[in-house]
Amino acid sequence: MRRIIILGIIICLFSSCLEKIDPKSLTNTNWQLTELTGKTLPVNAMATLNFAEDLKFSGKSFCNNYGGQAVIENKKVSLKNVFGTKMFCQETASEENAFLSALNETTSAKMVDGKLHLLKGEETILIFTKVN
Repeated sequence: MRRIIILGIIICLFSSCLEKIDPKSLTNTNWQLTELTGKTLPVNAMATLNFAEDLKFSGKSFCNNYGGQAVIENKKVSLKNVFGTKMFCQETASEENAFLSALNETTSAKMVDGKLHLLKGEETILIFTKVN
């Protein structure tokens, strides 16, 4: 019983570090990608994620521009109707493809220490830092 209580306290402490995603907290914000699971970010290009009114989003995917619509329902986040330009940039092609795939695979999001984490299931796949 004592272990269960201690475990409960630890879970509460860790969950207090996580901020729930409020759609209003994303509106009119700009973010820069700082981590992409499984990839090293290019030093000469960046990826961004910008939210406008009604959670429409746009950004730069290292080489191309992209956009779409974010949907937040029951603590689940999905990025719908992702579209983008089709320029080919050989030096960032691998990272760009991984980034756009990760956006399409996003199932939830959380805020941790002021950073936006996009997740696929329980796994963090993208981490952004706010740049306002």
